[in-house]
Amino acid sequence: MEIDNQSVDYRPLILVAEDDDSNFKLIKAIIGRKCEIMWAKNGEEIVSLFREYRDRTDAILMDIKMPVMNGLEATQIIRREGGTLPVIMQTAYAFSTDRENAIKSGASEVLVKPITLSSLRNCLSSYLPRLEW
Repeated sequence: MEIDNQSVDYRPLILVAEDDDSNFKLIKAIIGRKCEIMWAKNGEEIVSLFREYRDRTDAILMDIKMPVMNGLEATQIIRREGGTLPVIMQTAYAFSTDRENAIKSGASEVLVKPITLSSLRNCLSSYLPRLEW
């Protein structure tokens, strides 16, 4: 008897750009059992992680407001360098201009904080259909 372990073995690499420790811990609690996670605390760090792991990375979770370089600038750099993977922006601000600016910078999706288990998992599943919760 042969068992298909493809979905069991699939652990996508998600790069997380989040400067707030408690927000990162929440994201890790929501997706950490099914995803490999690498954490960047600002936009420069996420761009560096993307450059180093671009061939392995499945998606990026990107906070908009971060020190050193914000998420909008980091996303623009990633897109200019040919990154086509999903970039899911997170913002504490639910204004339509924030969403518009995120999409213009190259975001695939925008989630409003506080991030919930269902919103994050549903969003990731829509871009990574092999991911099973």
